[in-house]
Amino acid sequence: MAENFTYILRCADGTYYTGWTNNLEKRLAAHNAGTASKYTRPRRPVELVYHECFETKEEAMAREWRIKQLTRIQKEALINGT
Repeated sequence: MAENFTYILRCADGTYYTGWTNNLEKRLAAHNAGTASKYTRPRRPVELVYHECFETKEEAMAREWRIKQLTRIQKEALINGT
């Protein structure tokens, strides 16, 4: 079974970054190294604060899109489980 993850990272400046990957450890290491995206370089280091596992890439991408539509307060509620 393939694992695909949707995740939320909290950046050092307090902003959130949402994405999906099939290798969560490698993606987290890339974000902390500043090589994952041009948008995360000034905000590193990052902390994994939320993740979900899906069987298909399409499910993970759909969940990522829904999370990106949330406001900051809604993301914090999702992270805190409230």
